[in-house]
Amino acid sequence: MSAAGAPAVVLMTQVLALAGILGQPPARGRPPDFMMLEAPNTRTIEKGDQSNVDDAKQVLVRTDGEWTRLWQQHSPERPRPAVDFSKEMVVGVFMGSRPHAGFSTAIVSTTAANGALIVRYTETLPKPGTVSAQILTFPYHLVAIAKTDVKDVKFEKVQ
Repeated sequence: MSAAGAPAVVLMTQVLALAGILGQPPARGRPPDFMMLEAPNTRTIEKGDQSNVDDAKQVLVRTDGEWTRLWQQHSPERPRPAVDFSKEMVVGVFMGSRPHAGFSTAIVSTTAANGALIVRYTETLPKPGTVSAQILTFPYHLVAIAKTDVKDVKFEKVQ
């Protein structure tokens, strides 16, 4: 093979390797990392890792006034998303301050049963040895759900 043909062979090898990786289906039972699945009966309002909420907390928001106060704490420089509180309410999970990137949280289900609302959520931590950006992060997930009159709300962290 000539020296002029070597770059073409290297490029073709890289293209084929990448095609093989991208063509692989995700591991069974696990969605691809880039895919966000909605919890049933919810609408994600916002999810990310840059909130102004410093402390870990879970919230239930039933009124426009409560939503305004939470949004002012969470992200005062941006307009707050519209929520029709005659039909919906908001539940949210904030992980608080984390030392670096790689942390996330997700509300995976909401269930109203026996006079209680149960909000199940996950918290994902970086795997040991993972290289992460060395910036403070504040992971959160806010979702709208159908309005309900339940008084008792329980947040359950699940695996």
